[in-house]
Amino acid sequence: MAEDLTIQGTTKSERYTSLLPQIKALLEGETDAIANMANVCAALKEAFGFFWVGFYLVKDNQLVLGPFQGPVACTRIALGKGVCGTAWKERKTLIVDDVDAFPGHIACSSLSKSEIVVPMFNAAGDVCGVLDVDSDSYAGFDADDERELKAIVALLKV
Repeated sequence: MAEDLTIQGTTKSERYTSLLPQIKALLEGETDAIANMANVCAALKEAFGFFWVGFYLVKDNQLVLGPFQGPVACTRIALGKGVCGTAWKERKTLIVDDVDAFPGHIACSSLSKSEIVVPMFNAAGDVCGVLDVDSDSYAGFDADDERELKAIVALLKV
């Protein structure tokens, strides 16, 4: 596939429907996880204009910044800290409508207002990282984002 995306539709649901097969095509045949995560970040940023989108990877019992698109970010996050560390610890997707109201939120940027974090699982069923997406609007994410981002994360072989 050419490295150009064609995002169709005006609704969020239509854009996800348009984007998913293109992400599948981007990942097809590429075995490097970092390269694939980088392309997923770029595709999501381009399709939706998210404020920040990126991955944190579990290394030495902490989350370490991986591929991302957006402003500079926190480099390391401890288990159970902030939205990312909590999603890792609880092994579940978290949607936060107002990050300032989240206990222990780690403010990498004061412009971030809402966030969704989707854990990634390896073949053994362990959390190996998280997909973190931030919006500069309050309540920027919903169940549709959760479902679609989980489907995208499932495409990554980590």
